[in-house]
Amino acid sequence: MMQPTLAETIAQTFIIAYQEFTDPLEQCLNQEGLPCEVLRQVHLPAYEHYSSSYLCFLNHLEGWKLAAQGTKPTLIVEADFVPVIGMGNLPSPLDPERSNAGLAWLYTCAPQLYSVSAQGYAIGFSTAGVAYMVTPAAARCLLDFAQDLITSVDPTQYINWDSEIEKFLRGQGLWCYVPFRNYGEHGGKPNPEHKRAGLGSHRADILYGPLAFCPLYAKDEPRITRWKTRLDGRIKGLTRLVLGRYLRWKILFSSSTPLRLLSFAISRQLTLRI
Repeated sequence: MMQPTLAETIAQTFIIAYQEFTDPLEQCLNQEGLPCEVLRQVHLPAYEHYSSSYLCFLNHLEGWKLAAQGTKPTLIVEADFVPVIGMGNLPSPLDPERSNAGLAWLYTCAPQLYSVSAQGYAIGFSTAGVAYMVTPAAARCLLDFAQDLITSVDPTQYINWDSEIEKFLRGQGLWCYVPFRNYGEHGGKPNPEHKRAGLGSHRADILYGPLAFCPLYAKDEPRITRWKTRLDGRIKGLTRLVLGRYLRWKILFSSSTPLRLLSFAISRQLTLRI
């Protein structure tokens, strides 16, 4: 079955930003048929000692508030997201016909595949808020998620809030989707806060196509730096597949459609694109 395109599915697009230069991203999204608005966080005196991860969460919260008011899915991307050329014409990773559709990642980090529908939509897990689409129903649930987080965590400490979203939405009866391939790259440089928390930098494992513009991490660097970073991402993705981390053996052997899962997991790797 033909899946609707991303541009056909999305009602509005928000760029989550602080002081980052977003002109290339704005221009690209507009050209892709995804008119966007930049949500720039205004620094308040109360934020002085807040961790950058908590401030990032607060900025996403503003996007969720707006998404909850809509009638169709909203696309939310961070300022360092670099789309692939033609992103707007790629198929939507979220099934808009499902009343329990919640969220779909366009960029995945540590993804896992749970199931694949007959229409080709893949339900699974991911983390990172670099780029995702969220339905109004899921956005309303995320407002409750945010309130629980605000009352339970120390805002001055690093929080891995994005890794809890799939579990929370699944608990609310909403499905989360992973894409066949990534719609873009995490173009930012490694976050020092992530490093202190024992986390490394993350990049897309497989891209749908060439990037629309040069990522920040490769700016003023030799072209081979960009190539090596992309190669590292591909190798990590292949390693996760072989080790059963993308498609876990338990899920494969207990599935009623194991061949469909295997076909999705393997065929996404069958590209020479770095």
